[in-house]
Amino acid sequence: MPTHDLTRRLFLGSLGATLALPELRASAAQAQGAAAPAANVEKDVVYGKGGDTDLHLDIYKPTGAASKRMAVIHFHGGGFAGGNKDGLAGRLQALSARGYTNIAAQYRLSANGAARWPAQIEDVKASVRWTRANASRLGIEPNRIAVAGYSAGGHLALFAAGTANRPEFEGKGGNAGVPTDVAACLAYYAVTGSSWEGFRRQFPMPEGSSEEAWTAATPGTYITSFPPSVLFHGLADVTVPAESSMEFLKQLRGANIPSELHTFAGVPHEFVGIPEFADATAPLADFFLERHVINPKTYPPFGAGRGGGGRGGEAGRGGRQ
Repeated sequence: MPTHDLTRRLFLGSLGATLALPELRASAAQAQGAAAPAANVEKDVVYGKGGDTDLHLDIYKPTGAASKRMAVIHFHGGGFAGGNKDGLAGRLQALSARGYTNIAAQYRLSANGAARWPAQIEDVKASVRWTRANASRLGIEPNRIAVAGYSAGGHLALFAAGTANRPEFEGKGGNAGVPTDVAACLAYYAVTGSSWEGFRRQFPMPEGSSEEAWTAATPGTYITSFPPSVLFHGLADVTVPAESSMEFLKQLRGANIPSELHTFAGVPHEFVGIPEFADATAPLADFFLERHVINPKTYPPFGAGRGGGGRGGEAGRGGRQ
């Protein structure tokens, strides 16, 4: 067979498989349609006030897995000006399948100058207070609350993690006096500050703010106060470069905060919105939370050269330098 005919057949075969893929996925979804969802969802619960506006959250309570008695509060992305909590549904089901109660919380947006900093973090803090105040209703332990955020929401989650109970960021959104410390933070392709060149353009800082105000709005300013934190980033992200998370990991490690970074080759921004990545990152998040919050444990040093003889011992000693 001529080479060009073979190439043409391979191309057409690949094209046919690609065109058939949506139908195959639809059939698979129909086949699984009878399966119970990982979580029961309670929509649009009022958790506080943002100025004169009611703020809402959605509660995803696990159905099948044994409950971890832990809540994770999630904050959507959208450049601080857009997005909404409804876009988080798929990824929350994946984590609820592992026994976590997940909460998708609304916060005020900056579109058309509607809400300037620190309105966003005040709303985030109000959602943490509401979750702790309602621990019995949610079936969680009040000391097992984590925050998670995506892109701009990642900034808010990181900022909340580092600024527990700081009065200048608490606001008056409800449940006054309830603590806002969190047990862990999960940040997905997060805006961390100056490592993203768009930070100064899109962050909802009031006009004329000083350099001191910009520094005070950067999560890394509070690095020594962080709980255990895990970061996720795609290495093909051109919206918020992966260096944003790489540099933040260095800060966390420099402050001796238990921390991890998981990167994914060839993956762009907002990748957790793709179902297979929601499914793939859920066990990584679960394993981190299990080790640092639910069943905290440390590990003894690994011995050098065990089972490898003299040369293995040399390698082991070299590896610890």
